[in-house]
Formats: sequence, C-alpha cells, structure tokens
Amino acid sequence: MVLIMEYDGTKYNGFQLQAEQPTVQGEIESALRKLTGEKIRVLAASRTDTGVHAREQVVSFRTTSSLPEPKFVSGLNHYLPEDIAVKDVYRVRDTFNVRRGAASREYHYLILNRAARSPLRHRFAHHVPGRLDVAAMNEACRCLIGEHDFASFATALEGKTKSTMRRVYQADVTRDGDLVTFRIVASSFLPHQVRNMAGALIRAGLGKMTADEFRSILEAGKPGLAGPTAPACGLCLMRVNYPHSWEELRN
Repeated sequence: MVLIMEYDGTKYNGFQLQAEQPTVQGEIESALRKLTGEKIRVLAASRTDTGVHAREQVVSFRTTSSLPEPKFVSGLNHYLPEDIAVKDVYRVRDTFNVRRGAASREYHYLILNRAARSPLRHRFAHHVPGRLDVAAMNEACRCLIGEHDFASFATALEGKTKSTMRRVYQADVTRDGDLVTFRIVASSFLPHQVRNMAGALIRAGLGKMTADEFRSILEAGKPGLAGPTAPACGLCLMRVNYPHSWEELRN
C-alpha cells in the first residue's frame, strides 16, 4: 500500500527511524501497529532530514489487513499526532518501489525576506532581513540545471553513496511579496544538497557571491565547499513524481 503524507517536521529527527529519537517513520509505524495489529516497516520516497517538512511525501508498506482505503486514512489519522497526517491511500502492486520508481522529487526552500521576523512563519521559512536580488539568484540557478557532480553541495556523505552525480530538471527563485521561494526538481538529492544550495543562493542574492563564483563551487566537486547550510525550517518536500498514475499501479 502507498500513503500520501503531509507533516510538520519541526520536532522530529528526520523521517528515518532512529533509536530513542522522535521520527516521522516511528510515528507512522506506531499508528499502523495500533490500527492493524501488525508490526510493519515503511519505506519513504525521500528521507527528509531533521526539521524538514513535507506537503506530499510518499510512503509504502505491506500488510495483510483488508481494511478499505478510506478506513486506513481515518484510522491512521486517529492515531497519528497532529503534525503528521495521511492525505490519501492507494493499494498498488507488490513490485512497486516508492524510491526506485520515482522519476523526480520537488523541494521548495522558503525565505522570509523582510526586516522583521515573523512569529507565525518561523517554523516554515528562514528569515533573511537583507534585501535579496532574485535576478542574481536566478542567474546562479541556471548552472544547476542538467546532470552534474553535486559533491560540493553535499555534506555528511554516506559510505554507501555510490555517485554524487545528479540530474536537475528545474531550478528557479521567485518572489511573492516578502516571501522568496527556491524551487528545485531533480532525480534525487545528496545529503543536505538543497539546504547548501539555498545557503549559497542567499549569498548570491545578498551580493556576497557572483554567478561565476557559484558555478566554480559546483565545478570544484569538493564535498562541503558550498554553504553555509540554510536552516531546515525553510525546506519542504512538495511532491514526488512518478511516470505512472496510482490507478495504473494498482494490483
């Protein structure tokens, strides 16, 4: 089965299960156990980091339960905490893998760009008081599109990371009043890649880095070279894209 999830990641140590730490995966598996009576392990399409949010995370699991899909939605939401919710449930064929089957992931990084901080937005947007030049940020963004070695934008690379090559399909920065949004769509991402990109783009927007300097960081391919790493609060997984519809992936 597949769950379409939404969550506020503020108080969680990321999605992935960790011993004695609150995680999104831990809460989902606890809710599934209470609903079905089964000990179930779930898999996420994108393992969001500590403090990162999701508007449309995709999670899969196997179960022997015959509960109808609407009962899974209402039942899981009954047991889940208020900052995690199931939006939709789909039964899909057993061969489907939410991670390997994904064509791309889309993340947004939100920046509150005004002099005063916002008590209402601080959980979901990074406050930058200096005026950001969106045109300069977009000039830097253009070099991200295509297939590149993004090692310079990664931190805490795991030993199992076979390659730091990734393909970026779209990358741009827009402004709506005092809210600046960095949007990026890619095949997948390295650890902290989007937050390091956001940190470097903020420097470009503040006039502290040129587009050529930004490109040089990308081309260097040296882990940890970019940054500073932007805070997790501004990052949100917006959607995971698949080549087939959920109806096509049903049993």
